[in-house]
Amino acid sequence: MSHPSTLLLIMAVAVLAPLLAHGLGRWVRVPLVIFEILLGILIGPDVLGWAHQEDVIDVLSNLGLSMLIFLAGYEIDFAAVRGDTLRRSVRAWIISLLAGLGVALALTGADLDKTVVIGTALTSTALGTVLPILRDSGDLRGRFGTVMLAFGAVGEFGPIIAMALLLSGRRPGESTALLAGFAAITAAAVVWALRPRPPWFSRVIANTLHSSGQFAVRFVMLLLVCMLALSQAFGLDVLLGAFAAGLLTRLVLQGAVPDSSEEILGKVEAMGFGFLVPIFFVVTGIEFDLDALLGGGGTLALLPAFLVLFVVVRGLPVSALAPRDLGGADRRALTLYCATCLPLVVAITTIGLEEKVLTTGEAAALVGAAMISVLVFPLLALKLRAGADKDEGRTPPVRGDGTEAW
Repeated sequence: MSHPSTLLLIMAVAVLAPLLAHGLGRWVRVPLVIFEILLGILIGPDVLGWAHQEDVIDVLSNLGLSMLIFLAGYEIDFAAVRGDTLRRSVRAWIISLLAGLGVALALTGADLDKTVVIGTALTSTALGTVLPILRDSGDLRGRFGTVMLAFGAVGEFGPIIAMALLLSGRRPGESTALLAGFAAITAAAVVWALRPRPPWFSRVIANTLHSSGQFAVRFVMLLLVCMLALSQAFGLDVLLGAFAAGLLTRLVLQGAVPDSSEEILGKVEAMGFGFLVPIFFVVTGIEFDLDALLGGGGTLALLPAFLVLFVVVRGLPVSALAPRDLGGADRRALTLYCATCLPLVVAITTIGLEEKVLTTGEAAALVGAAMISVLVFPLLALKLRAGADKDEGRTPPVRGDGTEAW
């Protein structure tokens, strides 16, 4: 590595971030990802200039994003979110996409390429970022958690499909054909995953679960890499493969070793959230173009505009189509959670910069607004849910250490 200290700095930030989040948590709950990104900006070239971009770090960062999307895909239990809730979430996202493209068309002066990039970015939900917050607060359990998983999954999966169709640089017909081919192979893999595993498969998992063999973890990583390679072979975004790998892994593990699936997931999460995912968020901060955002002109004014549009384009259709059995506070909390975005905004703006569709200032404004959404929207949603629980006399969710989650 040309700058061997960069990885050391990134890992130091990854250790410091949860300490800061824990210390500040006595007064206000700040998502861990905010500290990772802000510290990344601090050590990056626009502030202290300690960290530098390089190929090895970029590879690890891309693996971190893939792992984040993989874990989001694993969390989706379609048996729980199917039916009317899933149909409502799909309709809400389609409305968001049409609204996003319409708003972006007006903002860009009918620049079609820029419209597709900005319009798609406005429709995403950071399910992978929101899930740890929901899990820690206890909101992932019960009816609210089921609805949030449905709307969040579509908000994560929909933009990935849109990226594959609209941002690939191919003709729509060609992109659709490639996506259909990928979907057919994935469907065949789902059929295979649903078949009973041979007895030796479960035995090997059980015998190596606490040994150096770690067959289950290695098998999960193989499945992830296979789906990443498949999506790349079809010329699609690798995030589509990562999401599909998460879905397949859930089916395989819960079918073959249902009693050990959570323990296996814990090992994979330790690898992801303990190493790869923090690298992605810290590198996002390092690569954030602060100078372009603060460089004057109308760039800085775009940041609050995009923040509002996240709520209008993504949040309002969710609020309108949320199941009627949710209370008012829960609907508003769902709106804010679904308007929270970041990883896919980073991925989409990166494509826009590579294709020279977006300026660095526009990309920085979008990413900056997404960062603020991660900081502000979940905090407001947590307060809404906490207030609703207290008003209705429900038992507060409790963390593992016995303290109330909120």
